[in-house]
Amino acid sequence: MSGSRIGLEALKAKVMPAEAAAALIAPGETVGMSGFTGSGYPKAAPMALARRIEAAHAAGDPFRLRVWTGASTGPELDGALAKADGIEFRLPYNSDPIAREKINRGEMDYFDMHLSQVAPMAWQGFLGPLDTAIIEVSGVRPDGSLIPSSSVGNNKTWIDRASKVILEVNRWQNPALEGMHDIYYGTALPPSRVPIPLVRPDDRIGEAYFRCDPDKVVAVVETDAPDRNLPFDAPGEDHRAIAGHLLEFFRHEVARGRLPASLLPLQSGVGNIANAVMSGLVDGPFEGMTAYTEVLQDGMLDLMESGKLLTASATAFSLSPEAAATLNADMARFRDRLVLRPQEISNHPELIRRLGCIAMNGMIEADIHGAVNSTHLMGSRIQNGIGGSGDFARNAYVSIFMAPSVAKGGRISTIVPKTPHVDHINQDVQILVTEQGLADLRGLSPRQRAEVIIENCSHPDYRPALKDYLIRARRDSYGQQSPTLLAEAFAWHQRFIETGDMRG
Repeated sequence: MSGSRIGLEALKAKVMPAEAAAALIAPGETVGMSGFTGSGYPKAAPMALARRIEAAHAAGDPFRLRVWTGASTGPELDGALAKADGIEFRLPYNSDPIAREKINRGEMDYFDMHLSQVAPMAWQGFLGPLDTAIIEVSGVRPDGSLIPSSSVGNNKTWIDRASKVILEVNRWQNPALEGMHDIYYGTALPPSRVPIPLVRPDDRIGEAYFRCDPDKVVAVVETDAPDRNLPFDAPGEDHRAIAGHLLEFFRHEVARGRLPASLLPLQSGVGNIANAVMSGLVDGPFEGMTAYTEVLQDGMLDLMESGKLLTASATAFSLSPEAAATLNADMARFRDRLVLRPQEISNHPELIRRLGCIAMNGMIEADIHGAVNSTHLMGSRIQNGIGGSGDFARNAYVSIFMAPSVAKGGRISTIVPKTPHVDHINQDVQILVTEQGLADLRGLSPRQRAEVIIENCSHPDYRPALKDYLIRARRDSYGQQSPTLLAEAFAWHQRFIETGDMRG
């Protein structure tokens, strides 16, 4: 391959095909991979590794790995290795459909973690040793420092903790990424921890590059494969209605003096609802906004292009192909306004609380007392991981969860008597929003919350049944702090398992 981005002669001598690099990984190893929501993950080495695993299985030789990442990755990594039956254990987040099926069949162990906790737990030794790190970078400088790619995630920790490192130097990544990153090396384990000196979302407190001992690098693979971010659907009517309720809430909070006119640093999860909210803010009255979040997606980029979002801090891009092309075409203009950090910083609970973030995340369902399930279907089938929503929800200035009020064509209510799986306890949920309306739960008891959630957020098709349930729960429940009829509450979900329809 021509046009090498490898500036250190000692690493040029280690360039090899992906198959040769994959051959350096032994069965049973723990491998830390770069990547966060489809950005900056290695493409060539995992594919070669999957082919090697398939050949080993065909020859009757078991070959499986423990895989750590930043979050979800792409089909060349999670999908390929899962299809080859090459993953025995996975953390901390997964959204790949092949891996999901294996997890739900009990064929792959999966440890779902708060994303802020992954790097600290790796350093504390609780996760065991890390044998190999496979890290995508956009270049290597003459001094051996590494120019990060389109995500940072846990890369700093994987490079530091791994016994050996395989680099994928990807020429597809825009060279103008250089200078956008802020890699902070000041974290330490107790009792040596010190305050992290970040007081504004756009503060730069670290270095623009990863440090890596060249002697630790055992292979370098050159690639030019693009990130495989998927396109987003255009926001639907329900999504726009949710965005409208949220914008009205923000106007109300500013008018009451509980939010500044520029709001507070924004955090939003990934998806169509989050994009709809960002698009609504483009036309809204708020100026001078900032973001402190995990991922930068299309709507936030639009908000920045409008001039209303001044700066944004994250750990990765999560862009549609069209938005990625727009960013790549004008990366130099955005570079000083965007910061990509390690996820132990982007998701750090103390920073989230100190900055006063407005956290906006999606959910699968919420119960009438305000507990939220964001990961499991019917209580046991995992759909994805908790990601960073818990990091932000518990520590945000305002914690918001959003979803349409029904799913599966109206056959499932998003508002239920009791969630069979809880990711966010009701104490961490302040605002619930559906297309039906917004429920402000701050300062309300569970009994009061139930009335507000049913009235404001439930779909009219389910509202009478929920009101009837609440009346009977207040009459017959074992206790009255959070009135619940356990058998009947879970029967809502059992009904769907048996008939495919919560409506009976």
